[in-house]
Amino acid sequence: MDVEGFLRHADEVLVGVVEVAGALIIFVGAVLAAVRFVVEGLRHRTAAIFTPIRLSLGRFLTLGLEFQLAADILRTAVSPTFEQVGQLAAIATIRTLLNYFLGREIRKEKQQVSDGERSA
Repeated sequence: MDVEGFLRHADEVLVGVVEVAGALIIFVGAVLAAVRFVVEGLRHRTAAIFTPIRLSLGRFLTLGLEFQLAADILRTAVSPTFEQVGQLAAIATIRTLLNYFLGREIRKEKQQVSDGERSA
């Protein structure tokens, strides 16, 4: 196997590992949020109890999306074509916007939780 072939194979393996890690992070976050939603929903009937659950899920989604973006960057690391670079740019833009809006929502929710605790 030549060096370029080895690098392509190693890159494919690394991309797969990082993609699986990102998917697992999102999956674990969704499962934890669902369990907390059911448990807390049965215990407390107020909407305020769900804000911390949403914050936690948002953090998992943000982290998982970062891993997915890392996998996309790794995918184009070895001899990228112009098409791959264009796809990466589009994917990076979309994921960056998603992360930005998720982060903004998380900050807003945190502020609401903090304001609610101060007034209580």
